Amino acid sequence: MSTLLIAEHNNQSLSESTIKSATAAVQMGGDVHVLVAGAGCAAVADEASKMAGVSKVLLADDAQYEKQLAEPIADLVVSLAGDYATIATPASTNGKNFMPRIAALLDCSQISDITAVIDANTFERPIYAGNAIQTVRTSEAKKAITVRATAFAAVEMSGSAAVEAISATANSGLSEFIGEELTKSDRPELTSAKIVVSGGRGMQSGDNFPMLEKIADKLGAAVGASRAAVDAGFVPNDYQVGQTGKVVAPDLYIAVGISGAIQHLAGMKDSKVIVAINKDEEAPIFQVADYGLVADLFNAVPELEEELGKIGL
Repeated sequence: MSTLLIAEHNNQSLSESTIKSATAAVQMGGDVHVLVAGAGCAAVADEASKMAGVSKVLLADDAQYEKQLAEPIADLVVSLAGDYATIATPASTNGKNFMPRIAALLDCSQISDITAVIDANTFERPIYAGNAIQTVRTSEAKKAITVRATAFAAVEMSGSAAVEAISATANSGLSEFIGEELTKSDRPELTSAKIVVSGGRGMQSGDNFPMLEKIADKLGAAVGASRAAVDAGFVPNDYQVGQTGKVVAPDLYIAVGISGAIQHLAGMKDSKVIVAINKDEEAPIFQVADYGLVADLFNAVPELEEELGKIGL
């Protein structure tokens, strides 16, 4: 009945999604062990050991795990899998990359994007772009699970689990890291931000997104976008919120010029407070918004910026 939670990290600190996914792992019952695989990541293992409910942290420190490529991570997890009934990880880009490979190698089904744990073998997950919740029960001896971290609260950092160093598996050489191009920003990361300001097709062009960036900077918010805005080339892909983008659940979500297609709602409707600005009073976004303003965004957004300035933001 034990669970192995594969930690997501940047070799310096745990991701918030891991800390929230640990809540799901604890709810499954039994011992919870955390696998920290990376390079020069001892500090991450120490941080993981503080997560409440975790009884052991396994540290695999090797150059082949630095970027969490699917092939070496899967080989490592499969070598450890015999001791665990459940393998879990956040439903992040990394988790969605390596978990299907792990499930295939273990010859078990994958249960993706769970949002609730009923018991050790029963889970809830959204389907039909979040319009229905499916209850899944499995009788398989092994379970491969990805966790929608935004659906769970973070565990307390009050634990004191032991950290055990483990050996790396042989590198199969099936893949290697070549390079990456990362968007650098002083704003919070989109999936962990407490406030998100998103723009849609109604922004008309990428040249108008600085309007939202000014609001975001005043609020300490991240900037997002609908798929329509991304497909139109207004902003890069990593801004996209929605079913095929990033799933967010901030304290405040401000949707500007977004109609509210079902695919976008699937990525943000769990936000605690939703504010919508759109000149179309029939826009679907108003059906989920807590506060709606029917107005031309090119008038409303500058006015919002001005009002924020009046209160010292």
